[in-house]
Amino acid sequence: MGAVDDFRTFITRGNVVDLAVGVVIGLAFSAIVNALVTDIVTPLISIPGSHDLTGYSFTLGGGKFLYGAFLTAIISFILIALVVFFAIVRPVAQMEARRAARAPPAEVTTRDCPECLSKVPLKARRCAFCTSPLSPAA
Repeated sequence: MGAVDDFRTFITRGNVVDLAVGVVIGLAFSAIVNALVTDIVTPLISIPGSHDLTGYSFTLGGGKFLYGAFLTAIISFILIALVVFFAIVRPVAQMEARRAARAPPAEVTTRDCPECLSKVPLKARRCAFCTSPLSPAA
């Protein structure tokens, strides 16, 4: 019965559950981003002219090199990266910057030692680095 209890403890630990939730949400989010790129962004790019690179290939010896499919994969990766950056990363960064600007300033808990310029606690009477006496904090 010990192994079962150990396994139950392992599975119910926060890290494993958080990782499982992250993977599931990541897969769902990946499906959304892929659908956005495939169904909306890629057709916009093909408006000037329809070019399908997947059929481009060449044969060398007995091997067939599908360089068109490779180029399509590279273009798809770049499009997905651009969509994620401009639709998610930048707006979230701007939102975090606005939230940080509204946050109250952090409480000051240290001051500089006048002799060695090290950070020391406000209530310190002697510097821990150079041992010089400090005047009381103002």
